[in-house]
Amino acid sequence: MIVLAALLLVVVLTCVPYLGTIAFAQAPAAADASPIFGVTIPQGYKQWELIAPAEEAAPLDELRAVLGNQTAIDAYQAGKLPFPDGTILVKRAWKRKQSPEFASATVPGAATTVQVMVKDSKKYAATGGWGFGRFINGKPVDEAQHRTCWGCHEARAKSRDYVFTRLAP
Repeated sequence: MIVLAALLLVVVLTCVPYLGTIAFAQAPAAADASPIFGVTIPQGYKQWELIAPAEEAAPLDELRAVLGNQTAIDAYQAGKLPFPDGTILVKRAWKRKQSPEFASATVPGAATTVQVMVKDSKKYAATGGWGFGRFINGKPVDEAQHRTCWGCHEARAKSRDYVFTRLAP
């Protein structure tokens, strides 16, 4: 019995630090979450389905692609508004540059931002049910920039559940 207890103790003491490391590695660090909303960049978002491309004129001169998780795609395809809780939209943006191979084409240059919207009607009730995150090089921008998200969406996209992007035909 003592041998079994000792063996169990060795197993537990060996595994606990390993399991703790896994838990901490999978949990997003608070430093990677947006101020105010606590939104993080979703893992695997680059493989999500395209909702629509966009182009931003000067002074930003950006090419953008809005991607959505499966909840977002299902809502768009069904024409469902408001979007259901669990909807996540990610906007990737790059500086627009002229294609070296084709003079009339523009192509993505340097990445500029990743912007995230997360629908949780209870958690983000004060902002139309949406939490926002804006990131540069994987790190959230400052609180002042995050304070501008809701006002812009509220003023310009209220009739579309505060979402600018339409599903590309």
